[in-house]
This record gives sequence, structure tokens and C-alpha cells, in this order.
Amino acid sequence: MAFEAILIGILCYLGALSSPWLMGVTGGWYLLSRPLVSGMLVGVILGDVQTGIIVGVAVQAVYIAMVTPGGAMPADLNFVAFPAIALGILSDKGPEVAVALAATIGIAGTVLFNAMLVLNSWWNHRADVALEKGDERGVYLNSAIWPQVTNFLMRFIPTFIAVYYGARYINGFMESLPQMVLSTMNVLGGILPAVGIAILLKQIIKHYSMLIYFLVGFICIVFLKLNMVALVMVGSLLALIHYNYKPEPPAPEVEKSDDEEDEF
Repeated sequence: MAFEAILIGILCYLGALSSPWLMGVTGGWYLLSRPLVSGMLVGVILGDVQTGIIVGVAVQAVYIAMVTPGGAMPADLNFVAFPAIALGILSDKGPEVAVALAATIGIAGTVLFNAMLVLNSWWNHRADVALEKGDERGVYLNSAIWPQVTNFLMRFIPTFIAVYYGARYINGFMESLPQMVLSTMNVLGGILPAVGIAILLKQIIKHYSMLIYFLVGFICIVFLKLNMVALVMVGSLLALIHYNYKPEPPAPEVEKSDDEEDEF
């Protein structure tokens, strides 16, 4: 598992929020660290693409509405996307347990993220000191090189340890857990994706009456057994009806000017 752990550790670094190598946050944070993408990549590395995609979809639903305003990170999605999904695949306990593991590791990852921010402040101070001394090389090292080295070590090392040693012990550890704990993890793992979807609906729906469209889609999937292609056609029809036949707002009244009032 050493080679697989190294690959997943490198991907974890490349997908980090402060990694600049894949077009900045565009190719790293907003693409590589999406669980839907990372689940497939980790599945390819571990030799189980189907399980990787299934776990990635389940984890993506949990964090689909997560935002990081001003660097405030409720959960480190990068650790969720790689070591957590890798452990979820290796545990072989289904996507529900993988989601519960991802939620736990994601929250724990914020500790390392905040520690990295503290270290970056120290590197920034060293760069300021080098700038005052006119040391261009020191400015470059403390602003570009050493922060990235710190970021790499804090992403690669925990991921490598989790995947390399987790591959040996995760199955035995999961088997040693009481059935009540596994059942609780299954229940929580099944609820968390619904919570993620609910948060997303809360952000994008302006009027509660529009929830009826979500419920129609739910009925089409669960009761009518429609596939995604058919559901897209139904959704397109509802969108066309909604935007073409909704009542138009009343035209604003035109105020009369003082000259018109005097002529009248």
C-alpha cells in the first residue's frame, strides 16, 4: 500500500486550498477536492472504482452546500476528499459508514488547517523581516517556498499514515466495534446527506412554495422509478412552465412632471 498511499497523499496536497499548482484553487480546491471527483480518483488508485464513486457521491451530498467565507472552514473538505474516502473504501462497510468517517475526519482536519494558518503567519513575519533587510532571497523563500513545504508536509504525512496503516488495521478495527456503534454510524451516515441537501435548498430557494418542485422530483425518483434522464426532462418542463407563464409584475406608474401639471 506504500505506492497507493503516496499517490493519495500527493493528490491531497495538490487539492489543498492553498496549493497553487493546478491553476490555483480552480483546479485544486474546486475540482480535485470535490468528493465526487476524488472518490473516483481514489477508487482508481485502490482498484475499486465503483465503490469509490458510490462513496464519493454520498460524501459529496453531505458537503454540497459547504462554503468557506474568509477562510472560516467548518470542515476540511480536502481531508474528507482523500484520506477519509480512502478509509471509507478500505473499511468495506458501505457508503453510510464512509460518510460518518468523513464527517469525523473532516472536523478533525480543521485543527491541522488552523495550525497551518498559524505557521503561515510566522513565515509571513520572517518575510517582512527579510524585506526590511533587503534580502530578496529570504523574501522569496519565506513567502513562496517554506509555506508550500509546510502545506505539503501537513497534507501528505497524515494522509500517508492514514492510508498506509489504515489499510492494515481498518477492517480489524471496524470488526471489533460493537454492533450498536456500527448501526449508529449507518444511521448517521444515512442522515447526513439529507442534511447537506437541506442546507443547499435553504441557500438557493427564495420562497418556500418552490419546495414543491423538489418534492415532485423526489416523487418521480422514489415512486415513479424514473431515471435521471427522464427526471431532467420533467424538470425542464416545470422550469419552462414556471418562467413562461408566471404573472408579470405590474408596470411602475409614471410620475408627471411639474410642467405637465401646470399645463393641466
